[in-house]
Amino acid sequence: MSDSIILGIESSCDDTSAAIIKGNSILSNIAANQAIHKEYGGVVPELASRAHQQNIIPVVEKSFTKANIQQNAIAAIGFTRGPGLLGSLLVGTSFAKSLAMSLNVPLIEVNHLQAHILAHFIEDANPVPPTFPFLCLTVSGGHTMIVLVKDYFDMEIIGKTIDDAAGEAFDKIGKIFDLDYPAGPIIDRLAKEGNPDAFSFNKPRLEQYDYSFSGIKTSVLYFIQKEVRKNPDFIKENLNDLCASVQKSIIEILMNKLEKAARELHVKDVAIAGGVSANSALRKAMEDNKEKLGWNIFIPKFEYTTDNAAMIAMVAKLKFDRGEFTDMRTSATAKYDL
Repeated sequence: MSDSIILGIESSCDDTSAAIIKGNSILSNIAANQAIHKEYGGVVPELASRAHQQNIIPVVEKSFTKANIQQNAIAAIGFTRGPGLLGSLLVGTSFAKSLAMSLNVPLIEVNHLQAHILAHFIEDANPVPPTFPFLCLTVSGGHTMIVLVKDYFDMEIIGKTIDDAAGEAFDKIGKIFDLDYPAGPIIDRLAKEGNPDAFSFNKPRLEQYDYSFSGIKTSVLYFIQKEVRKNPDFIKENLNDLCASVQKSIIEILMNKLEKAARELHVKDVAIAGGVSANSALRKAMEDNKEKLGWNIFIPKFEYTTDNAAMIAMVAKLKFDRGEFTDMRTSATAKYDL
């Protein structure tokens, strides 16, 4: 493996991020968050792309400064081509192409979902990286899937959500509870003070390894409507227990399918990735299965869970070593299969 220095750029949703990698070691990983979306209870695509335009130059500059690297030292530029919000992706793609042309370095397109999974191969992500084949539960605001990872770029989605993603379920249920956006971290925090067995909610019964989260959202909604008719202060008086019970239900849905897949496919190396992999209950469930089922578990560092350019740089590094470069005629794409 080479020690070439590569710039990674991530702009798939509402975080603008840039990172510098040398070998498998991250020298800088800078991100600018967009707080404005909290006012609207979700990401507004037009506002997101506008903020990316404002943030991308200072973020990239700061990544070079933090890494103590000059621009002419980089060997290639990796960027998120998709999937994601098209307007946001266009900003990152256009900037990456322009900078690559000005520096006369090759361009490397990166699949955002692959990057979440391959973040486990960053030098400081794990004491030892996963061994192929391994399973990765990739779970974020927009995606929930179980991926059988046979090699760096040989991945098979064996299960996915047929409706809402787990992160969307957290956010939509949080809206029912009148919580701020994004609701997932708030529910996680409040759940620590609640009783996870206080309330029970419906769980889907799907074949194989697919997920569904629209049912639990509806179950919570109808339950809350019924209870609030009897007691208008029901949510306020039971918020911690509600959050703990909802979180327990969602994590059980996620883990039941993951356990089934690991058992039936005889895989012991099991990883999680994506924004929801920061959830404390999911992390504890993975730790429990390490003891109970003998799994070798791989849990990302918090800075590699959310949308970040370190994971983009990691994939770009792997592609650079293979000589897999992107034509300058490439364009952003909202949908991009593994």
